Amino acid sequence: MTVIKAVFFDIGGTILDESREFAAWADWLGVPRHTLSAVFGAVLARGLDYRETFRTFRPGFDIDTERRLRAAAGKPETFGEQDLYPDARTCLAALKEQGLLVGLAGNQPAHAEQLLRALDLPADVIGTSEGWGVTKPAPAFFDRVLDAAGVEPASILYVGDRPDNDAAPAIAAGMRACLIRRSPWGHILDMPDVAARCLFRIDSLDELPVLIAKHNTTTAQDGENSPSRM
Repeated sequence: MTVIKAVFFDIGGTILDESREFAAWADWLGVPRHTLSAVFGAVLARGLDYRETFRTFRPGFDIDTERRLRAAAGKPETFGEQDLYPDARTCLAALKEQGLLVGLAGNQPAHAEQLLRALDLPADVIGTSEGWGVTKPAPAFFDRVLDAAGVEPASILYVGDRPDNDAAPAIAAGMRACLIRRSPWGHILDMPDVAARCLFRIDSLDELPVLIAKHNTTTAQDGENSPSRM
């Protein structure tokens, strides 16, 4: 076992509650918010890309074009402090206090980097798929995480809500993974084989600092007591 030296977090659905933004999309499309939520759940349950939700109401929907139209109309896609999950900031701060490198890296438009930096979160690295030019679950995305962490893969923990986009590709890259059960993906997607390979499975980020501290302490003690050190 290897001690955890760096922890990277997915953004949407992990540290960022996207409920308010999806409500804004429903308003933009002119459909009831509960209707969009229902279709969204059905799309995810069928294993489709979440953008198919929007195409149900507007065939040919292109999210980049619609983002520009929203911005031009004075209704830009945005988020702020009120959209962070209540346990996000305290978790990041607790991990920093343990001396760990903390990063945020997820599938987000480039402008999300500026919004995240404006929140002054206790994070050493902030990266987005658009800024990096590669989207999860592509291996190249996790190569960027490895480069940003600067430590061996096995000492990096990647935390996310999706077994398919977060945990599985992180494990394939040699990292450890933690699944958090929240967001629509976290509740709908069930991949027991992936979950079983995760280092941790949690319901709240409040659990994570204690779990990592315990893991690192136990791992360090096991190393000190190994036969090679006797």
